[in-house]
Amino acid sequence: MKIRTKSSIIRHIPVIHGGRDPLKNSNPQILDFSSNINPLGIPPSVKKFLKKNLDTIQNYPDLGSSELILSIKKYTQLDKSNILVGNGAIELIYNFCFAFLSGKKVLIPIPTFQEYETAAKLNNSKISFFKTLDLSENINSFISKIPRNGCIFICNPNNPTGKLLPKKQMLKIIQKAQKYSSLVFVDECFIELVPESNESVISYIKKYDNLFVLRSLTKSFGFPGLRIGYAAASKQMVEILQKIKIPWSVNSLAQHAAKISLKNKSHLTKSKLVIKKESNYLKNKINKFYGFECCDSSTNFILIKTIHDSTELQKKLLKHKILIRDCKNFRGLNNHYFRIAVKSHKDNIKLVKALENFT
Repeated sequence: MKIRTKSSIIRHIPVIHGGRDPLKNSNPQILDFSSNINPLGIPPSVKKFLKKNLDTIQNYPDLGSSELILSIKKYTQLDKSNILVGNGAIELIYNFCFAFLSGKKVLIPIPTFQEYETAAKLNNSKISFFKTLDLSENINSFISKIPRNGCIFICNPNNPTGKLLPKKQMLKIIQKAQKYSSLVFVDECFIELVPESNESVISYIKKYDNLFVLRSLTKSFGFPGLRIGYAAASKQMVEILQKIKIPWSVNSLAQHAAKISLKNKSHLTKSKLVIKKESNYLKNKINKFYGFECCDSSTNFILIKTIHDSTELQKKLLKHKILIRDCKNFRGLNNHYFRIAVKSHKDNIKLVKALENFT
């Protein structure tokens, strides 16, 4: 018997991500610079809760994440009807594409997070790419490419470049897309880790019903293993996505950890101070090394161009127990780019010393 399925599934190739391989890189002493997590890690209040409340896993989680949605409502100043919770930002990306993008034209600036392309292709979308390392410098040309009755994906700040698009430019995109009856998917998973900035467009979902904004609690508060994120969108869009959401996809520990984190804004404030200081340290040091050039990032990671082969560099740094993100599989980049997270000063010093050996 031949098993049959949709042609888009047959063509589907999962994205290869840059995090550590648990089989190949299981050494806990490895410094993981490939994963862009809050440098301060998990808030102490969340750690304390998780240690004391493991028994809660014997009960089913809140099906609708209702208490967490109330916390997000207070945190974002949005209505409950505009908020959707998911098992990590990735579940929300795939559900969005399944619900709204079947066969539609999609515009994606590259390089960027690859899951937009992969999830859109899985739903037979027709994708156009706009290559730029800084969308802000090419904004008018990008706007001229917006499709009718389609969708645009924008990561802000962008992964892997770290570039932040100003709110004024983002609103120009949203407004033009609305005239063309196109959706705008804005990934703000790293925007809460941008020091001294308020370029988020999350409040504008009240004004523009074509806008969908994605957030990741796991990146902002340092617990990616728990998998939890949320989205803000029009009431109609949220209602549609609730219909296709897998029941109980968000576990109880993740919901509680998220609620506690949202009350701890001081953790984000401290984190942004560390990111600003340590990002400047890394850029100043690495830019002095021959063969390395840091891109000007606004958030907690830095894209670096190098004369070295990125895959070979990754292998050599692993011998120093340091893992970087090889960026050769990002569409629009090649094997002369890699990305590093901004970590503690102690860890950053180790990375700088290891890179110095290649100059």
